[in-house]
Amino acid sequence: MTAPAPFRELLWPAGSLPDVGPAEETFVGLSQAGTPFGQVRNVRIPRITVYQPAPSLANGTAVVVCPGGGYHVLAIDHEGHDVARWLNTKGITAIVLEYRLIPSPADPAQHAAELSAKLSDPVVMRRLAAEHDPLMRADVQQAIRRTRAMAATWGIRPDRIGVMGFSAGGHVAITATLHHTAECRPDFAAPIYPVWFEDITIGADAPPLFMALANNDEFGALIFTTVRRMQEAWMAAAVPVEVHAYAGGGHGFGMMTRHLPCDGWIDRWYEWAVAIGMVTPR
Repeated sequence: MTAPAPFRELLWPAGSLPDVGPAEETFVGLSQAGTPFGQVRNVRIPRITVYQPAPSLANGTAVVVCPGGGYHVLAIDHEGHDVARWLNTKGITAIVLEYRLIPSPADPAQHAAELSAKLSDPVVMRRLAAEHDPLMRADVQQAIRRTRAMAATWGIRPDRIGVMGFSAGGHVAITATLHHTAECRPDFAAPIYPVWFEDITIGADAPPLFMALANNDEFGALIFTTVRRMQEAWMAAAVPVEVHAYAGGGHGFGMMTRHLPCDGWIDRWYEWAVAIGMVTPR
């Protein structure tokens, strides 16, 4: 049997979000505005797209996938839908999260200039991340909560629901690991070249952690420091953690083919997930 068609739905029940105005989102394709990848901007009404594997492959594991993009953009393809399709080949259900973003100008050139200026200033980015964290945290918690509530319907084990995020989406994954209740606790987490500015304090119920990054990441110390601090916190708490630091690949490699060892990061993640008992191979 083939995999069911993906379906997209509102993350929050209708009427549970305040009026957020028109212009819900702007999609920028590969050929527009000189972007190297598909982007979604101005998400004001969060949604999820659910990818279910073929029934013959399904193993009950699910991953909430959080694309990155500097809190203003979602790299929706190579950090979202492409990841989901790969996970499906391994029998894993994938839930691509379109979390709320910081608004950006509709004009592509103006947006690119403003985002570039913000990304070059760590002080500004730290402030923006802190201000926007409550919305992103609420959305990822709701995505995990929704996945767990739909476990029986979607063929998922409620004790095998993880979160994976890239760059700013790594922030989203991290906030889910640090702040949760039983209903929205991820069973495992994979922040990939993640961004995190604040202190890291974990409890005894912190989930196992997998991280990957490139040593030549353009954001340098911000990424390296995040990964180091996360690793140290998990090791100090004696919670399983695995880190893969690749010599090359830069920032944002995701599911792009760069003909470098970093192309295999998701295979290493899968091996890790199997090793810790969160995925049963078919």
